[in-house]
Amino acid sequence: MAAAVCWQAVPWWPWCCASAPRWSSARKWRGRCAVNAVEAKRVLIMAGGTGGHVFPALAVADELRARGCAVNWLGTRRGIEARLVPEHGYPIHFLKVAGLRGVGIRARLRAVLSLAAAGVQAFAAVRRLRPQVVLGFGGFAAGPGGMAAWALGIPLVIHEQNAIAGTTNRLLARFATRVLSAFPDVLPGTRQCGNPVRAAITALAATPLDRTHAGPARLLVLGGSLGARALNTLVPAALALLPTAARPVVRHQCGEAHLAAARAAYAEAGVEAEVMPFIADMAEAYGWADFAICRAGALTVSELAAAGLPAILVPYPHAIDDHQYHNARWLVQGGAALLFREETLDSVQLAAAVAELSTDPPRRAAMATQARGLALPDAAQAVAAACLEVAR
Repeated sequence: MAAAVCWQAVPWWPWCCASAPRWSSARKWRGRCAVNAVEAKRVLIMAGGTGGHVFPALAVADELRARGCAVNWLGTRRGIEARLVPEHGYPIHFLKVAGLRGVGIRARLRAVLSLAAAGVQAFAAVRRLRPQVVLGFGGFAAGPGGMAAWALGIPLVIHEQNAIAGTTNRLLARFATRVLSAFPDVLPGTRQCGNPVRAAITALAATPLDRTHAGPARLLVLGGSLGARALNTLVPAALALLPTAARPVVRHQCGEAHLAAARAAYAEAGVEAEVMPFIADMAEAYGWADFAICRAGALTVSELAAAGLPAILVPYPHAIDDHQYHNARWLVQGGAALLFREETLDSVQLAAAVAELSTDPPRRAAMATQARGLALPDAAQAVAAACLEVAR
């Protein structure tokens, strides 16, 4: 049975959680929201800013909801969670907070003051919502929310998606009841469970790896939701160096802002490609491709493993703590990917790598097997189970 909610504003703190629902009293929960004669657990998820935080958290939210839990969300209005979370049917509560990292003393001072104010907001929100467990995936709201949970004696579970832990999770790990991670040995005492990915992509882990088909190899180029400008120029230039008969069939996701420039780059290079701003059905795209060229965000790397898709990885060079490079090494060391630094990569090197994978199906098959062996498709279930283990 779905959890009952009571839509109430907080008159003494209206900007903390404006227009956000709150859970009913414990008495109403016991009387109306029992699932299999057990009171539905109240879970507060903290995740925001980028898709790398929000999409794994949504996968876990769906799993918790399927288990009868009442899920609320803590985030910020400027992150993508402000749009995505309500679209998925979860009530969201907003904090006003900025990141701790910045340029200049003034920027850092403003961030510290913002964080202090957000701490007060978070304490009010968590105390009002009374979750039985708080789950953090990183992002600006997770720090204040996690500290509020600890101060109120509420069990705190955190999940780190990258191979190098972010600032927020490094701080919260000291206070967390459970520390989970996608990669091994990321934080002291961590339990590796993988990255929760969308159900349609997780389902690929159970499909055969045979990608035998007629015609040229199929290349999927992924620039992320905002597009990767370097890939939009490098890939067409590299493919132009290959004989026409040796070129793979190309699907290139370039980001809305770079659509015209990417199409122009392919036209100028004389290379045919299906160029699109975004891909709605990633599971279908992964299933179609023989190999990929992409960045090395945590979610992308985990999806490649689940799909059993060999890849040429070009990490984003300006990622905080160079975490994309370390994410990529996980697949490379497992024999599932090739790795190039954007700073030193040129079209000649990339053309050689594309030719190598395009013309060697046995090698692609071996890399696909290695990728699939690294996948942890039950990550969402593992995170949900950890939350329910410690919920009070």
